[in-house]
Amino acid sequence: MSTKNKLIERFKKQPKDFTLLFNKTMGYLKYKNYIGSVEYSETDDCLCGKVLGLAKDSITYEGKTIDELKTDFEAGIDSYIEGCEKMGIIPRKGYNGSLNIRIPTVTHCRLAIFAENNGTSINSFIRDAIEKKLEATF
Repeated sequence: MSTKNKLIERFKKQPKDFTLLFNKTMGYLKYKNYIGSVEYSETDDCLCGKVLGLAKDSITYEGKTIDELKTDFEAGIDSYIEGCEKMGIIPRKGYNGSLNIRIPTVTHCRLAIFAENNGTSINSFIRDAIEKKLEATF
């Protein structure tokens, strides 16, 4: 049995709200448009995580229970936002919907021709391809 499956089985024995969170959100917390991971540290025997998508900043949190984890997650984000405001800077967001990819020139050219011949944009083609792949995966 994989480590993930072992964790799922272990967490199913936890209170119902924890199992629902873990299974339905696939191990993620959400607060004020930030997304954070839910992980288990065997070494520390606690739940922990980090806010995802922040390239230059780091927000981590932990707790012994899911309620403690959620509280620390939300407090970390509130503290980050407050600190940014005090310093007069705009808090970073994890994911803004803009993505820059690098592909070979030949692929870029083929993609542009395909999109034009099919009455779509390169952006729409890539978005649709990514969504289709994610739907098949999740």
